[in-house]
Amino acid sequence: MNRDKKIISASITGIIANVFLAVFKAFVGLLSNSVAVILDAINNLSDAMSSLITIIGTKLAAKEPDKKHPLGYGRIEYLSATVIAVIVLYAGVTSLIESVKKLIHPVNPDYSTATLIILCVAVAVKILLGLYVKKVGKEVDSDALIASGSDALNDSVISFSTVVAAVIFMIWKVRLEAILGIVISAVIIKSGFEMLSDTISEILGERVDSNISKNVKKTITSFDNVHGAYDLIIHNYGPDRLIGSVHIEVPDTLTVSELDNLEREISKKVLLENHVIMTGISIYSDNTKNETARAMKEEIMKIVKEFPDALQMHGFFLDEEQKTAKFDLIIDFDSKKRHETFCAIRQKVQEKYPEYTIQATEDYDISD
Repeated sequence: MNRDKKIISASITGIIANVFLAVFKAFVGLLSNSVAVILDAINNLSDAMSSLITIIGTKLAAKEPDKKHPLGYGRIEYLSATVIAVIVLYAGVTSLIESVKKLIHPVNPDYSTATLIILCVAVAVKILLGLYVKKVGKEVDSDALIASGSDALNDSVISFSTVVAAVIFMIWKVRLEAILGIVISAVIIKSGFEMLSDTISEILGERVDSNISKNVKKTITSFDNVHGAYDLIIHNYGPDRLIGSVHIEVPDTLTVSELDNLEREISKKVLLENHVIMTGISIYSDNTKNETARAMKEEIMKIVKEFPDALQMHGFFLDEEQKTAKFDLIIDFDSKKRHETFCAIRQKVQEKYPEYTIQATEDYDISD
């Protein structure tokens, strides 16, 4: 079964389960006059709506690339996850308003043994549903499914709390309905905010997963003539469409035809092993037969290591004819003085080699 079919199948299962749970809980809530159970039923309906949106988003994201969107529609999945988060937030705010009303104007619930049995079954169903949907979501890398699965597991805790509240009322006649409703609402709102934050972060563009970047670089540097892979950028156009570019360091003795063949082989192997489409491979030329360049590179590396915020120096090339030394510096994003650190390193290198023009570039810590 392919990715889209797995997502749709899991979502349909979620819709069926949540609709049945909503009907049962609404019935129990009305019979027992329990606002907490009724709110839980409403939450189940919002979960069913979330699953429906996941299906619609998956179908739209699967559209073939066209002239207007040549890289496909994969990011629609992130938009559908955003809509789900908004629905969850709306359900939470609505539940909070109703719970506060019940706190101001309380009504005694009327629970029975049958009510408790139905609620316990609902808890078990929610736990199984949550584990299943979240597992499928992780397997196919679907934010919407993972969010739905996490939400279902949260709901199981909420449903269990309604059971506890019912038992407490039946034994001690202590009414916790409205307070529990407020707690449930707070949990739903918190979950909605977290989901919204995660999906917005995805849309903005997050740092590529460390395992993906390291594996891609490992694949690239597996070629004999590649001395290093740097500045790897991977753009996410949906969970199953990753577009990348990279700088590779190669011997300065390679011919154009050899470089052309190397780039083609790298692109082919990265796609096969890492499922990333490499649309750009740029070149850093490595001085392979210049002893002065080798020694100078080692000395500059020592200078760079004196600065804790400097993560890497790469792309070094010495041009004896033009009397220039070129290299890129990566300064930690977390550094509060990134540019100052870069300037200090460049100045120190220039002072050590005054006979050369130092052409340093302040690079970005884009991937691991």
